[in-house]
Amino acid sequence: MAALSQTQFSLEKEDRERDSNFKSAMHKNTGAGGKGFSAMLGKNHEAQGLAVDEYFKHWDNKASATETEETRKARRDEYATLTRHYYNLATDLYDKGEPFRQALARHEHYLALKMNLQEDMKVLDVGCGVGGPAREIVKFSGVNVVGLNNNDYQIERATNYAKQEKLDHKLTFTKGDFMQMPYPDNSFDAVYAIEATVHAPSLEGIYSEIHRVLKPGGVFGVYEWLMTEKYDNGNPQHRDIRLGIEQGDGISNMEPIPVALAAMKAAGFTLEANEDLADRPDEFPWYWPLSGDLRYMQSIWDFPTLVRMTHIGRGLVHRFVGALEMIKLAPRGTQKTADSLALAADCLVEGGKQKLFTPMYLMVGRKAKN
Repeated sequence: MAALSQTQFSLEKEDRERDSNFKSAMHKNTGAGGKGFSAMLGKNHEAQGLAVDEYFKHWDNKASATETEETRKARRDEYATLTRHYYNLATDLYDKGEPFRQALARHEHYLALKMNLQEDMKVLDVGCGVGGPAREIVKFSGVNVVGLNNNDYQIERATNYAKQEKLDHKLTFTKGDFMQMPYPDNSFDAVYAIEATVHAPSLEGIYSEIHRVLKPGGVFGVYEWLMTEKYDNGNPQHRDIRLGIEQGDGISNMEPIPVALAAMKAAGFTLEANEDLADRPDEFPWYWPLSGDLRYMQSIWDFPTLVRMTHIGRGLVHRFVGALEMIKLAPRGTQKTADSLALAADCLVEGGKQKLFTPMYLMVGRKAKN
């Protein structure tokens, strides 16, 4: 994809100003301060309500039984707005605690090893969120990471976390759309994406853009969210599971594994590795933190994570958030967002149990040297 034209740049600049203004209006200064419920309670109620309406218009009254290709196309066409508002709404409700973040570190280290990341390489993190994987990979590999994100609130939080951990000399963040990245051709030694490119309207499109910004001989590693070969779109229960994951995780269009593999090759990558890591035998399946099943508790520190996901725990959260919203301490739509995340968790667990879905399909591709 060629560099942005002047017209595209002007539109992008206007969008950035709009997004920055909306972030300031909705989140105020919570990105640099508290997190979780304390940050949620500091939101501007009117702006939160607007974000709720813009996000859920893609899902309300659109059951899987009546889903059409036009419905999915509408979500793909508005992927940027959909994703941006999803993270405006969900970030404070799922910002992970330290024990769970430690459990993810092995996942991130493995990707860095498979990509052979070396000290001082210039690396792009596509869809960096609040920068958790980027911070871990900087500490593990010594690389210099640029995080790309289209959500101003998450960038503010990511920047603050990097400063807190004294990593801001090796970790910076850029606002931008990953379908039209604000970088010249051949800019990075390596690119990775962890559970982020699933938000793209086209896997071939996002992989092609990643190929463009990679230097010749550069490597791209991704953990992709995909439907497996066991998924049958003609099965109503399977469709309900897919749609629940898409709604609860801000995904416009989730694809099956063969589409992702074909997209990598069409983008110009030579595949060096591909594997569904969720399919490896493991006493503790990937979905255990979402299951609420206390049999998976490995230490006392897992108890809060698991009990929160039990039916009792979710019921208490539902009533608590609902009460906060009723007395207008929490903004309108907070309970609806929390319920949507809970539905997604149920669908992720069921999709994992039936092996219909994987959140960790690993692909490592290489750009040709010439």
